[in-house]
Amino acid sequence: MFELLAQDGGARRGELTLPHGTVQTPVFQAVGTYGTVKAMTPRGLRDVGTQMLLGNTFHLMLRPGDERIRDLGGLHSLMHWDGPILTDSGGFQVFSLGDLRKMTEHSVVFRSPVNGDRVELTPESSIAVQGNLGSDVIMVLDECTAHPATHDEAKASMELSMRWAARCKVTHEAQQASSMNPGSKLFGIVQGGMFEDLRSVSLRGLQDIEFDGYAIGGLSVGESKEDMLRVLNHITPEMPEHKPRYLMGVGTPVDLVRAVAHGVDMFDCVMPTRNGRNGYLFTSTGVVKIRNAKHKDADIPLDDQCSCYSCNNFSRAYLHHLDRCGEMLGAMLMTQHNLHFYHNLMAQLRGSIETGTFRSLAKALLNQWNSDNEFV
Repeated sequence: MFELLAQDGGARRGELTLPHGTVQTPVFQAVGTYGTVKAMTPRGLRDVGTQMLLGNTFHLMLRPGDERIRDLGGLHSLMHWDGPILTDSGGFQVFSLGDLRKMTEHSVVFRSPVNGDRVELTPESSIAVQGNLGSDVIMVLDECTAHPATHDEAKASMELSMRWAARCKVTHEAQQASSMNPGSKLFGIVQGGMFEDLRSVSLRGLQDIEFDGYAIGGLSVGESKEDMLRVLNHITPEMPEHKPRYLMGVGTPVDLVRAVAHGVDMFDCVMPTRNGRNGYLFTSTGVVKIRNAKHKDADIPLDDQCSCYSCNNFSRAYLHHLDRCGEMLGAMLMTQHNLHFYHNLMAQLRGSIETGTFRSLAKALLNQWNSDNEFV
């Protein structure tokens, strides 16, 4: 499933083989919450270098419904995407409901934000939903530990996630035995808040259950960058060498470079697409806020170092005009650019690991971006 091809310091270059294709790692997954990456077509995603998508279990089970998606041929067929898809378990979305959800040992119960219906999500039903979607990579249902949390609170949350992970494994094994969604891979999620000892306990427990890959959850939930890097610095050296490592919900270009240096293989984040739709654009020289009036007469590319369709064909002035008018084309062109920037960054990192130049490239990129704090 996962082959480690090269290393440079802590950085890893690998291949992840899944039912719908082989993914070159480290990889950034574009987020397709409702079975679509906003402002992008499947062909456009391929054109900008997307290898793998993330779908949202919580939202898709509510609308249009996982059984309906199954009956329509699965998520790949429905959205006309032939590459790999990872689906999250719904845990983070449930966490974000706050007091609107009730957590027990058995399940989490909440009111649907779509129509107010009572919904119960269990470890078993989360895996069943993801099986109906036809996911290549299925995530266990976990409780995303709140931040800040005391050691006792983080420990109780982590232990609940561990018990749920074991139930997910049993359900996934039954799926595979019945030839439902054959070849799908199940990832465990390391929890434990900001506490190194709990992170280690969580990882060891997940390894005892045995998963196809291991994700690091519960980060990018409001902690400082220093805390995030501290947790990564602690836990990644303990993670299995020949299984993929996935940092969930991260992050900025700087986050990606630093996390790859710590040995992370997989990422996802809404930042390039959400920011693109809002005129906040990543370039080789830092962030460009296209809504600023200084761009209205700028007859220059967004980034003259970028080879994407938007930069090759349109000026900052035109993007500024489209954004100010609320034209859909503006959101499309700017989303294309941001995703191209992210995927091109990952390609650069992969190449540098192969040639043993990762550390020099990372240093150059971080120095280049350091003058713009918003890029961090």
